[in-house]
Amino acid sequence: MKKDIHPKWYPEATVTCACGNTWKTGSTRPEIRTEVCSKCHPFFTGEQARLIDIEGQVDRFYKKLQARQEYLEDKEQKAAEKVSPSRPIAELEIGKRATDALAEAGIKTVGELLTKMEAGEAPILEIPNVGRKTLIDIKKKLRQLGYSIPEAAEEITV
Repeated sequence: MKKDIHPKWYPEATVTCACGNTWKTGSTRPEIRTEVCSKCHPFFTGEQARLIDIEGQVDRFYKKLQARQEYLEDKEQKAAEKVSPSRPIAELEIGKRATDALAEAGIKTVGELLTKMEAGEAPILEIPNVGRKTLIDIKKKLRQLGYSIPEAAEEITV
């Protein structure tokens, strides 16, 4: 064994915990300080409800959890707004002519349009400047946005 390359060994090194517990052990340092020991660690004491927060890790975790919850709530709210019956017809982007024709007929929201469609296709086709192609475009756009079209409007009548 080479001489003078090994650190000095302290057979009676003192270990001190933040809770005040001390004990002796062998080490290359004369004194050791620790934050957690077997007397105060939740696993050994049975106090699982108590969390040990070193360097704010628990706080950071809770912040991330809160941010995720807010994101999910915002996403859910946007999805609910997307299929809202009070959505204006202009947001369907079905064309200016069709939008103006529906507005002249007194249909300004998607809910009013769906109510009119419950009677079938005929009431919609009776509106001036609304033809079969416009009706097909309206149905396609409503389906894309997640609306359910009434069964009476699904039946094609010639």
